[in-house]
Amino acid sequence: MPYKLGDRTLQLDVAWVDDAGIARPANWLRLSTERDRELLGITWVADVSNNYDQRFYWSASKPKQLNDEPVLDEDGKDTGEVQTGLKTLWKAKQSEIAGTLIAPSDWRVIKAKETGTNMPSAWKTYRAAVRTACNTRQTEIDACSDVAALKELLFGSATIQQQKTDEDGKGVTETVTLQRQKTDEDGKGVVDSDGKAVLEDYTEEQPVMETVTNPKLATAWPDPIS
Repeated sequence: MPYKLGDRTLQLDVAWVDDAGIARPANWLRLSTERDRELLGITWVADVSNNYDQRFYWSASKPKQLNDEPVLDEDGKDTGEVQTGLKTLWKAKQSEIAGTLIAPSDWRVIKAKETGTNMPSAWKTYRAAVRTACNTRQTEIDACSDVAALKELLFGSATIQQQKTDEDGKGVTETVTLQRQKTDEDGKGVVDSDGKAVLEDYTEEQPVMETVTNPKLATAWPDPIS
């Protein structure tokens, strides 16, 4: 799903020159606002490919059912059956994962009961932490408002980039030196004897970005005991 400027395709993280001859840095598209792109005539072209996550979507534009819903007959009456949604399926998956994490230490519980000894506290803590994480993750799944949020919760990137903020919560910016084509008194682009654009430096305020932990991810499972 690329950005388009006229007949040109603009790739992310690649420097480019706009129609006014201004050289734009490689991170311009990522840092720009919708209004910034609109002013330059940049549009977003929807991807018509069939690449989509089949765990969450029936097609590239059709998400699967999020919540459990009653099955209706041809007259619209409730049949008493329920069509399972993604939330129920993925909550069940969390229980399954929790079971696989706890199962290897089940023998410790059996041994402690059979021999009348205490299971090491570290293992008790770990098993309890797995159950807590499972319950929390299931609650987070229930809180998802749409399929995109559910997918991000379970499979989003570990980190994201966002603009830094100061103590007052305002976005931090920095002055960046860029280049653009010089213009003459008539506003026409200046070129050299070889017909190449003559560039000049200019400054522009841009957001200062930082990499942070993705706040939309599900609670992590506890680290295993070595």
